[in-house]
Amino acid sequence: MRRTDPPRPVIPIQPAPSAADDGMQFVSMYQKQPDIYPRAVKGWFAGWRWTFVWLTQLLFYGLPWMQWGGRQAVLFDLEAQRFYILGLVLYPQDLIFLAALLVLSALALFLFTAVAGRLWCGYTCPQTVYTEIFMWVERRIEGDRIARMRLDQAPWGAGKLARKSAKQAAWLAIALFTGFSFVGYFTPIRELAAALPELGVSPWNLFWILFYGAATYGNAGYLREQMCKYMCPYARFQSALIDKDSLIITYDSARGEPRGSRSRKASPAAQGMGDCIDCTLCVQVCPTGIDIRDGLQNECIGCAACIDVCDDVMDKMGYAKGLIRYSTENGVVNGWTRLQMFKRALRPRVLVYAAVLGAASVAFAASVALRSPFKFDVVKDRGALARIVDDGAVENVYRIQIMNRTEAPQTYRVSVGGIDGLAVSAPQASAGPASVASLVVSLRLPRREAQPLLGTSTPVVFEVASLAAAGVAPSGPSAVQRERSTFFVPR
Repeated sequence: MRRTDPPRPVIPIQPAPSAADDGMQFVSMYQKQPDIYPRAVKGWFAGWRWTFVWLTQLLFYGLPWMQWGGRQAVLFDLEAQRFYILGLVLYPQDLIFLAALLVLSALALFLFTAVAGRLWCGYTCPQTVYTEIFMWVERRIEGDRIARMRLDQAPWGAGKLARKSAKQAAWLAIALFTGFSFVGYFTPIRELAAALPELGVSPWNLFWILFYGAATYGNAGYLREQMCKYMCPYARFQSALIDKDSLIITYDSARGEPRGSRSRKASPAAQGMGDCIDCTLCVQVCPTGIDIRDGLQNECIGCAACIDVCDDVMDKMGYAKGLIRYSTENGVVNGWTRLQMFKRALRPRVLVYAAVLGAASVAFAASVALRSPFKFDVVKDRGALARIVDDGAVENVYRIQIMNRTEAPQTYRVSVGGIDGLAVSAPQASAGPASVASLVVSLRLPRREAQPLLGTSTPVVFEVASLAAAGVAPSGPSAVQRERSTFFVPR
């Protein structure tokens, strides 16, 4: 009898309804984003933003020109492989400090975000700072929001060309000076400035000046909010760092809704309306073009421009300020006072971040303070592991490199321990400021002491001491360093 398979279930395929049938609307993800024309705003938080603009830019542009002990105070000399930070000299081997600094920065960012949202983005992020500078130039040349919109919509003429050209020239000047200052951290900026008029800048320096200048010009002049909305990863993971007790920019919908325009003399309560007059100024001043009344969005950079303009509108209407304000989600819902919200700042998440950041900061500071003023490496002679000299003694040869981490000349003494009777033949080593000294060290073990060690490698300890630590007249920081190696006795 022939076996038959059971019938397979058939999934019916039906045509999907068209967009016209169910009201669906297809939106192209490749369409051009509408231009955003942020309106100028004055107020308490705008003043703080400009304070941080001045502080950060004075630090960035001024730091390369500072001198420390006859050299540039902050210089990352890649060619010489020396990194100078005030009185600290670092080598590529000290990159662990850079890694630790990045970890500290990340922990600080986590802590500040958990407490008060995107403070970094709103006040000190380079993208925000340079966008603020470029927009200020734009307003000074082309006018505020309405004037810029009319200028862009107007046909090209002499006036429009002059304004656009002046703006572009100012942007390029700022961008190129920024690129020049950036390269000044890696090439002595005074030498770089002297070489520019003579066109004596090296090709690599010229490339990085133009590259960093172009990045500043493009990011702050054109990309602007696109960087914050689509390219910056911080906007994506901030939701994992904040909670309902984080201080963020919020709109009090219970007080503001229902919104609507009205006369200044009209009572909103009598009309059954909230305090929001739907002037949309909070949207017009937003550098990312969002409506904060729709709730917290990942595009919000926490610049508080909407708070300043809304408080100004509330003053003109005779209403209380704070319709848009820094608050927490729980604070708005429960009507908490500032003191009640600040008490909730000391919650477990914040305490953990603060404790970890504090411990890591102490460890980092201690490691920098206790950092040895020199470091040395021991390498055995690769030509011969060992050799028998004329008197029957066994000789091993080593090469020692001593890295002077100070900016003063140093002299070092080498000694070795670990085997009784081991003789050391090593001259004193001298290293110039922030330089490396190399010397050859010969260890000899007499024949009688070598007999019990035939065919073995015995551990030895090299000790390098600065002469200040060895009891000679001080010439620098006292320190003693030790490194392990082996002494080989052939059969």
